[in-house]
Amino acid sequence: MPTVPPDLLDGVRDVMPLHLGIVPFGLVAGVAAVEQGLSILHAIGFSTIVFAGASQLAMIELLGADAPLAIVVGTAVVVNLRMLMYSASIAPYFRDFAAQSKTVASYLLTDQAYALSLARYGEDGQTDRFAYYIGVAASLWVVWQLSTIAGAFLGAGLPPEWGFEFAAPLVFLALLVPALKDRASATSGLVGGLVAVAVVAAGIPFHLDIIVAAVVGVGAGLAVESLGGDA
Repeated sequence: MPTVPPDLLDGVRDVMPLHLGIVPFGLVAGVAAVEQGLSILHAIGFSTIVFAGASQLAMIELLGADAPLAIVVGTAVVVNLRMLMYSASIAPYFRDFAAQSKTVASYLLTDQAYALSLARYGEDGQTDRFAYYIGVAASLWVVWQLSTIAGAFLGAGLPPEWGFEFAAPLVFLALLVPALKDRASATSGLVGGLVAVAVVAAGIPFHLDIIVAAVVGVGAGLAVESLGGDA
């Protein structure tokens, strides 16, 4: 009988405390998908294919607003650009993986999987890197999918008059506030928020508010950081 690699179990154990934060996030994603008009099956399929957390919620909001597909996809790309940096950073540790393993790893890449795996690789050179990564990333994937499925069924059973349209914005606020750790990030968040409100008020077409706000907010944060505003 094949044995489970110890490093895989270590990955599952290390990420378990983070599962508590994933569950409500996934529930909201499922509820929001159904609230915006997706069927339960579409909501589940969307979550399985996209698997992108914040950008998934942004796409759901835009789909519900009948935004052009190019804007929906473009927004997801902008929100998920950090994955490009994560990939470049962790790639040296995955250099010896088979192509199929790299494909699986890229699909499962998340903020949590990146942070925990990189910390483990730096501490222990004997770690089975793929096993540990899969322990972290795959368990996150399972929890996320189960949570979004539960949210989709929950959303389908909620009366329309309950109005859960606020759920996704509240999750974004919950993600934003802890990230405002220094002057650069605070500037980025503040400028991005103000620009988003201004763009919506100006009535710019094609639901470009998220893309424009993200680009301007990131630019403002980088400007403050380059001027030594990390304190």
